[in-house]
Amino acid sequence: MSRPKRAGGRSARRLERADGAGSGPTEAIWPGIAGGRYRALTGAEVAMIDETAMRILEEIGLKGATPACIETVCAAGGQMTEDGRLLMPETMVREVLKTAGRGFKLYGQLPEFDIDPSDTRIHFGTSGAAVHIVDSETREIRDSTLRDLYDMARLAQALPNLHMFQRTVVARDLTDPREMDLNTAYASLKGTAKPTGTSFGSPDVMEEAVEMLSIIAGGRDALRSRPPICVSTCFIVPPLTFAEEALGVIECAARHGIPLKLVSAGQAGATSPAPLAGAVAQQTAEVLAGLVYVNLLNPGHPATFGALPFVSDLRTGAMSGGSAEQGLLMAACAQMAQFYDIPCAVSAGMTDSKMPDFQAGYEKGYTELLASLAGANLIYEAAGMYGSLLGCSLESFVLDNDMIGSLMRATRGFEVTPEALSLETIRDVCVGGAGHFLGHEQTLNRMQSDYFYPALADRRTPQEWAAADDRSLLERARQRTADLLAAPEPDHIPPEIDADIRARFPIHLS
Repeated sequence: MSRPKRAGGRSARRLERADGAGSGPTEAIWPGIAGGRYRALTGAEVAMIDETAMRILEEIGLKGATPACIETVCAAGGQMTEDGRLLMPETMVREVLKTAGRGFKLYGQLPEFDIDPSDTRIHFGTSGAAVHIVDSETREIRDSTLRDLYDMARLAQALPNLHMFQRTVVARDLTDPREMDLNTAYASLKGTAKPTGTSFGSPDVMEEAVEMLSIIAGGRDALRSRPPICVSTCFIVPPLTFAEEALGVIECAARHGIPLKLVSAGQAGATSPAPLAGAVAQQTAEVLAGLVYVNLLNPGHPATFGALPFVSDLRTGAMSGGSAEQGLLMAACAQMAQFYDIPCAVSAGMTDSKMPDFQAGYEKGYTELLASLAGANLIYEAAGMYGSLLGCSLESFVLDNDMIGSLMRATRGFEVTPEALSLETIRDVCVGGAGHFLGHEQTLNRMQSDYFYPALADRRTPQEWAAADDRSLLERARQRTADLLAAPEPDHIPPEIDADIRARFPIHLS
């Protein structure tokens, strides 16, 4: 649909915005807006959690360490207990953290999509491992496929408020774990040129994927210089147990310079303590253990602080991704990452609702806003997810893109300056002026810089809405999704490179 010509005046500007303008980035919002105005913890409370995390590492330690991990950590000052727990003394942990990677970027396949997850700059993206697709029109649920994953990557590419794409669904039409991991990485990279993330079940498969990434990047040196993927690894099985294969993935990433999202995802009341402070302390300790290991292997390695204490509904034991406590926990973990000056990755937007409905809206809204206001650098699971990560909805990508734009605008805040306080403008309007600000030069100049205009949200009067044919927000989202997926497919991977990958690897995406 072509954009109407700008005819001047308020009605013309409304037409431009109705055509999708203003969905971001705009003068009002942009990737990397600074958060950090909301503090879930006081400074004294952050210090208490830090002290507890250090004591957990030094006095309790972790079990399940591999021989390579034990050798590396003990050579730096760690110790093994008689019952097989690896202890990390506080002095050693703090010394190693001095070498941790800071100031790194996450790279897209095209430089215009690079993101800077430092300080309190915020970015929104996808993640999850949903096994179902939710059809909001038929209310049917089906298994997710490789094509679904690719389509979601394409939507992330097209939607401006999604700044990164990590694997959203499991390709359940593939049964071989190796082929699933390789195809998941390929479909994600093929669908979007934005910074991409995935995971690998074993270091051997990751080594194969590194070869694929080298072909895309233009060689091993180019891959090390601009890796287009961040590997998410759940290297901890809470409470305080290493996952053997995931330690191998960390070692592989350290060899090749591939960024890591170091994840510990305990469930408060089940695999981490029920008090929220204890859950944050345990997950902080677990992620610090991963940071120690990877920086002993490769000092300065790009790795994000993925302390993700999830919430249990203690009446049933089920995960509750949309709870208010989830938002609080993610805000607190963002503060802990800032305390260590490590880029952080959190999870928000994991509604417990099964459909894009009222419950989904408010659960997504408050969990993501708390994380955003806290200055979480990378907010994953921010689009598309339902059923506490068990389901995913294509049209929700479009809906969530609008919501995220509004969250970014709220996080940005506003400036208080002599110009913004508008004393002379108020004088001009009220003393011999029009008596309103609608047509004033200041208002016209500030329309785009101060205000965000969602592309789909309905701001018509009740009478206009009642007389319209497009009264359903969900239906408009479905149509917008269909239009985006009907557009030409991304072409950032040249045909000859794509053919080379398909010749070397068992690619199933048609």
